[in-house]
Amino acid sequence: MKRPDASKRRVLTRERVIQKAIAHADVHGIEKLNMRMLAGRLKCGVMSLYNHVANKDDLLDGMIEVVASEIVVPAPDQDWWPAISEIAVSTRKALFRHRWAAGLWWRGNPGPNKLAHLESILRVLREGGFSVELACRGYHALSMHTIGFALQTADFPTSAKAMAAAARDFLSSVNPEEIPWFAEHIRHHMEHPEPSNEFSIVLDMILDGLEKNRREEGAKS
Repeated sequence: MKRPDASKRRVLTRERVIQKAIAHADVHGIEKLNMRMLAGRLKCGVMSLYNHVANKDDLLDGMIEVVASEIVVPAPDQDWWPAISEIAVSTRKALFRHRWAAGLWWRGNPGPNKLAHLESILRVLREGGFSVELACRGYHALSMHTIGFALQTADFPTSAKAMAAAARDFLSSVNPEEIPWFAEHIRHHMEHPEPSNEFSIVLDMILDGLEKNRREEGAKS
């Protein structure tokens, strides 16, 4: 019996290991990702993986690097408002494609792609006339909006019908009189589902506030 031609086998590389892990996490979630399962999907031994990733932490760092590479880095000559909008919308799309990524975003070992993304936010703000203090505040506000929005929506029902059913189930499980304002909030969303551009609406509110602060700061100087 002829043995398979080794030259026809797909070469195991770090990139292939990481891409296979991302493909699995995109479908099944990050919780079900482990090295033994990944080795099975790649048709290799578990120890072979460690020739390309040091451990699971290294694998997760590599996965986040790939997600970060999908986020736009604006050109230096763009005005700050459209440039920041482009970064934020691009981040949201990348995190929507990879719903597991928001929960891992603030891992402690950022690679060059993620660092380029973080640097681009501060560069755009500083080159757009923001002081160091306002640029830092803007950076945090934008990060909290993009990552927070992704975390909030990651496990939410994807259809309005399913969302309404989840809201009804929640209200039936609590005493609305004990949380009147939050119950009002839930009912409002049941009657008025969030528009598809809710992310951009809130983003514009943030950018409006940043611009107001930038002008006030400039008037004082």
